[in-house]
Amino acid sequence: MKLDLANKREIYLVYLVSFLFIALNTFLIAKEFFYFSIVPLVLLIILTAVYALDKLVLITVFVTPLSIQLSDIIKGYEFDLSLPSEPLLIGILLFFLLKYLFEGQFDRRILYHPVSIAILLNLVWIFITSITSTMPLVSFKFLIARIWFLLAFYLLATQIFRKIENVHVYTWTYIVPFLIVIGYAWVRHAGHGFLNQQAAHFVVQPFYNDHTSYGAILAMLIPVLIGFLIIQVKVSLIQKVSVWMVMLIFFMAVVFSYTRAAWISLAGALGVFLIIRFRIKFSYLSILVLVILAFLYSNRTEIKIRLEQNRQTSSEDLLEHVKSISNVATDASNLERLNRWSCAWRMFKEKPVFGWGPGVYMFKYAPFQLEREKTEISTNAADLGNAHSEYIGPLAESGVLGTISFLAIVIFTILTGVRNWTRVHHRKVRILSLSLLLGLVTYYLHGLLNNFLDTDKASAIFWAFTAAIVAIDVYHRETSFRN
Repeated sequence: MKLDLANKREIYLVYLVSFLFIALNTFLIAKEFFYFSIVPLVLLIILTAVYALDKLVLITVFVTPLSIQLSDIIKGYEFDLSLPSEPLLIGILLFFLLKYLFEGQFDRRILYHPVSIAILLNLVWIFITSITSTMPLVSFKFLIARIWFLLAFYLLATQIFRKIENVHVYTWTYIVPFLIVIGYAWVRHAGHGFLNQQAAHFVVQPFYNDHTSYGAILAMLIPVLIGFLIIQVKVSLIQKVSVWMVMLIFFMAVVFSYTRAAWISLAGALGVFLIIRFRIKFSYLSILVLVILAFLYSNRTEIKIRLEQNRQTSSEDLLEHVKSISNVATDASNLERLNRWSCAWRMFKEKPVFGWGPGVYMFKYAPFQLEREKTEISTNAADLGNAHSEYIGPLAESGVLGTISFLAIVIFTILTGVRNWTRVHHRKVRILSLSLLLGLVTYYLHGLLNNFLDTDKASAIFWAFTAAIVAIDVYHRETSFRN
């Protein structure tokens, strides 16, 4: 069949544009200017954003575990960015605003959900405390990054999860490249010996800052992998074996990450599972908590003496490493956390309402350190992390409402997840929702000791799991997986 004149013109135009691009790019390469080569990729990304924004979100999720910091590429550069994930997130933010400006409103059932309202209130308070911040530029950068994380990994994710099977797709889109990171870390770790605990701190670089963020994400994904195994009844043997192998790799990875907080969080998630599974009443739990607190308070002196007698430091021996968790006498890591928390508390007492500003703790805490609380790893250089807590950090940076608004997100997500377990009709969806909640519980517990939600690595999973629980509540109470 002969092509009509219009089709011929389009083909000739494609040939002409391609020829001009190749000629111009060849000339620029000869002049040692190589960046023009990425123009086709940029155009492809723009087209994807225009016609399939959800696919661009999944592409961003895929590259997130493999992204590295700009500061690792260009030393001494003041402005930092995770590449290529955060430029993609910036693009998603811009296209989202344009798309919904011209096409209409977002689903109000999502916007008016209690979890979404709690997230909005938290964002509003971060905005207010960015205005009052002692370092406004730092705080507004923190706010903008939080916005693009929430837009892609929460708001748009809820729409991706309108199809329940996409929860699997999204999670595996993160897991597959994360397996590459695990393999990379193991190869490096093997060179130092797997029982070398100190090597675990840096073998995941440059993809993850250290073993703690890496361990936190491993812990978040393990309950969901277990849920996938339970859900996938009518699947091929190869699929089942693949999931078992991935789960085994994750368990081994979390052990060799030497991340004590990750181990504790998984044990805590198991406890929460037993509470939900056997429907232990809240009144009973409250009584138990009160009894435990009363016991701890009445025996506080003896407990303090026992803790101070524990001199076991971080070790290659796994049992000794576990024992070091309660060492608050000589373990530098534990003592430094106590130092950071004490600084955060003193900062909070000085500015209890608005705080010092989102994201500024690391730049402001040094004067609040006491000499007797400093450790061998203490620093005044603002280069070794922040308050090491998702709850105490906001207290110093955004005042009491900073912590309360974040706790509101946690509480409403837990309530929604438990409601899904009791009200969703189909077993597979209920199990999926519970596994997502338990994955989040690992981070809620981990957040007592570390904080990573200012990074794309943790946000891509944390906010997506939150979005999936909300999406199940809104869209899937009577939905089942296709077999």
